[in-house]
Amino acid sequence: MNMVTDTDTQPPVLHAADSHDMIRVHGARENNLKNISVDIPKRRLTVFTGVSGSGKSSLVFDTIAAESQRMINETYSAFLQGFMPSLARPEVDVLDGLTTAIIVDQERMGANARSTVGTVTDANARLRLLFSRLGSPHIGPPTAFSFNVPARKASGVMTSSTGEKTVVREAIYHGGMCPRCEGMGSVSDIDLTQLYDETKSLNEGAILIPGYKAGGWSVRMITESGFVDPDKPISKYTETELHDFLYREPTKVKINNINITYEGLVPRVQKSFLSKDVDALQPHIRAFVERAVKFTACPECDGTRLSESARSSKINGITIADACAMQVNDLAEWVRSIDEPSVAPLLTALGENLDSFVELGLGYLSLDRPSGTLSGGEAQRIKMLRHLGSALTDVTYVFDEPTIGLHPHDVERMNNLLLRLRDKGNTVLVVEHEPETIAIADHIVDLGPGAGTAGGTMCFEGTVEGLRGSGTLTGRHLDDQAALKDTVRTPTGALEIRGATAHNLQSVDVDIPLGVLVVVTGVAGSGKSSLVDESIPADAGVMFIDQTAIKGSRRSNPATYTGLLDPIRKAFAKANGVKPALFSANSEGACPTCNGGGVIITELGFMETVETPCEDCGGQRFQASVLEFTLGGRNIAEVLAMSVAEAEEFFSTGEARTPAAHKILHRLADVGLGYLSLGQPLTALSGGERQRLKLATNMGGNGAVYVLDEPTTGLHLADVEQLLALLDRLVDSGTSVIVIEHHQAVMAHADWIIDMGPGAGHDGGRVVFEGTPADLVATPTTLTSEHLAAYVGA
Repeated sequence: MNMVTDTDTQPPVLHAADSHDMIRVHGARENNLKNISVDIPKRRLTVFTGVSGSGKSSLVFDTIAAESQRMINETYSAFLQGFMPSLARPEVDVLDGLTTAIIVDQERMGANARSTVGTVTDANARLRLLFSRLGSPHIGPPTAFSFNVPARKASGVMTSSTGEKTVVREAIYHGGMCPRCEGMGSVSDIDLTQLYDETKSLNEGAILIPGYKAGGWSVRMITESGFVDPDKPISKYTETELHDFLYREPTKVKINNINITYEGLVPRVQKSFLSKDVDALQPHIRAFVERAVKFTACPECDGTRLSESARSSKINGITIADACAMQVNDLAEWVRSIDEPSVAPLLTALGENLDSFVELGLGYLSLDRPSGTLSGGEAQRIKMLRHLGSALTDVTYVFDEPTIGLHPHDVERMNNLLLRLRDKGNTVLVVEHEPETIAIADHIVDLGPGAGTAGGTMCFEGTVEGLRGSGTLTGRHLDDQAALKDTVRTPTGALEIRGATAHNLQSVDVDIPLGVLVVVTGVAGSGKSSLVDESIPADAGVMFIDQTAIKGSRRSNPATYTGLLDPIRKAFAKANGVKPALFSANSEGACPTCNGGGVIITELGFMETVETPCEDCGGQRFQASVLEFTLGGRNIAEVLAMSVAEAEEFFSTGEARTPAAHKILHRLADVGLGYLSLGQPLTALSGGERQRLKLATNMGGNGAVYVLDEPTTGLHLADVEQLLALLDRLVDSGTSVIVIEHHQAVMAHADWIIDMGPGAGHDGGRVVFEGTPADLVATPTTLTSEHLAAYVGA
């Protein structure tokens, strides 16, 4: 008989360590947050909702995640901190219970021309190791299969750590880089007529390259080098002069008592422009490169980037180049077909890595795809790969709209991955608008009620059921269902696409109707962007408005980007009888102390760089004398601090009435950016905000056909209706609008739908349906039709 002791009947004692089950935020005031206090449960999935600009990112990224990272950085030595990003302490009274934060955001992959999907994950490294072990013939270690490592030979004397010397003759260092294209996969042919105008001299501005102005330092390095005559037309150069001008090897010269290295124009262009990813260049430089340079696949490696030696080694008849060119789901099957016990752990790890791609809905990618070509949503899911198999627990994962770019069919798969991370014992914080993701949350924090100054307060905190009955803007729209249109517009013409084969398109023939709202849909990787962005004829007069980052410094803002600041400056100048340049923080009106930056940047050597608000201008960026000039009772700094909605009202009546400014502001409000501050740095905008800013800017043009790439990105459920009204106004004004979109409300509102599929990669690339939304719902034969029918309640 078992004896029952006193301790057997005692309830378990709660350990003090188990009581830390909340992340406590008290008095958060970062950006537009209004002294928010919230307790977020640990080891749960918490979704943050609210309209764009309500303060979600300010709370999650700029307060919780930023303070976690800042405190971790402080544990390193001052020397190491000098190499880390500088993070300021967020405006908050108390932050308690923080854990290590891992941020998985929408930032596109670094646009390095040598970076591919395989190199930014573990897949390429494991694949190289596999070929170095099993490849036949054996050609060397894993580096022999790397297109970023050149093969080298060395001769000489090697000295060991003990001082022993050995004579080495032709020691071989293995690398897999193609010697012709240096691992780039493509070679370039430069059109010299686009580099210079041979009828002019250098002093007359013969060089046509961006940044090479006559009299500028880049041109002076050539004109004062002594190798060419700067006053003679280039067409009259001797053979030697022309060679020195275009191709001379690096040579030391002295200009104005300064020692510099002179180099021919062609190698300078190659180093300045062609060593970078074309898509990452500023628009005017990209236009020059596309005009002056023709890229073709390297004839020696056929675009694989690999040397002949690396391409000679095979496993079961497959080279590493063949493996990297496969779709990931096909590559996973091939890896599973290899039966070799000696590398079983490696095969298991590689197979699990590739299966993670498929789980994330990225099975259609290939490992040799350049990482700079990935969309924001694809890049975010690639970043998730490294965390799925991680042994870390009790960390905080922070996601920024992880369902971006996902078809409704794939959202459930993403939700399961978020739940897996939670169930491993992690805290998962998600900023999201997707109702399906909101529905799986353990805890919801709804911010609002509006955007900008009208937001920043706590509207609701609790469960999904509580949110539905809360009466908040999110709660009211959570179960929205759209109705199909009773009538659709009649097309006025068509854009003909014939035999399209870009990427995975399988010789597609389709007519895209004009004069109506067309929605192109399909699962991620089905060929939507290939059909619209790359197959529409270049002479069709189409204006593409996507989500790529707007190039600009911290001095750039919505007012400068849209041209809004020009009429504002003129209005201030006219009202005060002074020059417009005084009202520019980048010109004569700039505060002399901070040069119009608004902050003083102090470099502390190997210590952390410190940014402090300028004491002279108080961060307003302008001279005190400039701030004395007013328009309608406001100075220029106060105007730039206004939201678009406030400024639209301000410039519509009274002394400040400025029709040119009001017209631009009205377009910004139309695209749902009424909450943006006129002076907000462009670097702080999300992908969806960038796209809508571009749309507002281009709406003043004469584009006959607009192509929008997922314009609902970052939009709250309540804002989608405003976007649809805007698209209707564009179409009714005579503009044809083509939208690449997954949102069912946009599909239901379309006049014509083109559905790509049926799957992704080589399983897609075909038009599986074209017709009206009503016809699509009536014939539920595709994934899109099933989800749209469920959404409209059919």
